[in-house]
Amino acid sequence: MPKVPVFNIEGEAVGERELKDSVFGVPVNEGLLHEVVVMYQANQRVGAASTKRRGEVRGGGRKPWRQKGTGRARHGSIRSPLWRGGGITFGPKPRDYGYRLPKKAVKKALKCALSAKVRDQEMVIVEDLSFDRPRTQEMARILANLKQTGKALIVTAGLDENVYKSTRNIPGVDTMRAEDLNAYQVVAHDSLIMTSAAVDKVEEVLDNGQPA
Repeated sequence: MPKVPVFNIEGEAVGERELKDSVFGVPVNEGLLHEVVVMYQANQRVGAASTKRRGEVRGGGRKPWRQKGTGRARHGSIRSPLWRGGGITFGPKPRDYGYRLPKKAVKKALKCALSAKVRDQEMVIVEDLSFDRPRTQEMARILANLKQTGKALIVTAGLDENVYKSTRNIPGVDTMRAEDLNAYQVVAHDSLIMTSAAVDKVEEVLDNGQPA
């Protein structure tokens, strides 16, 4: 079983925690992880790009010139894609880029992402993290104590408004509930900071009692 040190908010090691192999110690399938990350990115695309086709551009109510006798090429409308200002041929229209992979693949990818963080020593477990009210300066101090300087993802067991509001003004730091954790968010951040309760929640949800 992989072992990760547990810290308090002062950055002092207060113990060590054994993590379940079936969640934090699986072989990292980089191909699957890439597929799932691309899926999450595709689902975030707005897909609002739009162009006008020849039936939507302005003008072109009559034939530009007569069919024969001018010496010029024949044309029926200035809305033709051949004309400047005409319609666009096969241009983009608003669409949904989203798609879904099997649930088992998404779950396995999350395990791979978590295992990679443990393997690369980019995961930190905090004994407890709570505030009586939003405290951005206090949160910044805790991150400094934990030696976290890059993009960090803080995972709590449940919705904690005070923790969320304490981090939302700190650049590169995001907060997420354990049940909302996904492979894309884990990969997108340099480090993963989890409370002990959040680790319990993640292991409870992802551990199926079978080797991954």
